[in-house]
Amino acid sequence: MKSSSRIAIGVVAAVAGYVATFVLLSLVDFGNRADPITAGLVGLFVYSPIGAIAGAVLANWLMGRAGRDVGDGSLARNSLKSLGVVVLLCVAGIGIYIAYAYATATPWLNRNGANPLLVFEVRFPAGIAVPTSAQGITIELQTDLNTMPGEVTPAAFHRDGDQPVIAGEVELAFRTSHRQLAVDIQGQPSRIYPIDLSARAPHTPEFGTWRRLGDGSEIRYRAKWPGQT
Repeated sequence: MKSSSRIAIGVVAAVAGYVATFVLLSLVDFGNRADPITAGLVGLFVYSPIGAIAGAVLANWLMGRAGRDVGDGSLARNSLKSLGVVVLLCVAGIGIYIAYAYATATPWLNRNGANPLLVFEVRFPAGIAVPTSAQGITIELQTDLNTMPGEVTPAAFHRDGDQPVIAGEVELAFRTSHRQLAVDIQGQPSRIYPIDLSARAPHTPEFGTWRRLGDGSEIRYRAKWPGQT
């Protein structure tokens, strides 16, 4: 039998030995019943690999005997090659799983802390009636991943000359470059402002420049991260 065929059969035998050992340990309820998690890990990473080694060696010994090639050197060499292939396959499988998990993981913007904020001001053309309180104003951040209600800050409302300005903030939960802010004032058409931040929305201490909408209103904004001003 060709060496490559022996190695392939050894790989199959090693996998079968691993699985059979773990199943057998499970059936006989091997290990500490008071700590089944530790017992399961010992079975997975200690005893089952021993079963895989035994399976590879036994398969190569049987094939060597059938081919009248039972030398210790040949047996050890083919067994090691079979086990090496199994290890490579395991490493490749773990790598594929990690890549898949990373690609499909929830893209939290600040995974280990509070959500950053989008702090904004909206300036309206002169003559536009704007409430002086939060009543009648609805803010919503819209992205390709979620929508998030925002809050206005009436204490920060002011006038820039004869133009009224409202202010507020909304949480930035996810890492995405597709964001827009919907500002609805009761009795007026809805206004949608594109938010031109990068996907990671780095902290900026100052507002950006005013960006004009078609109706003459303008918005400026910045990202504020927890612990920074």
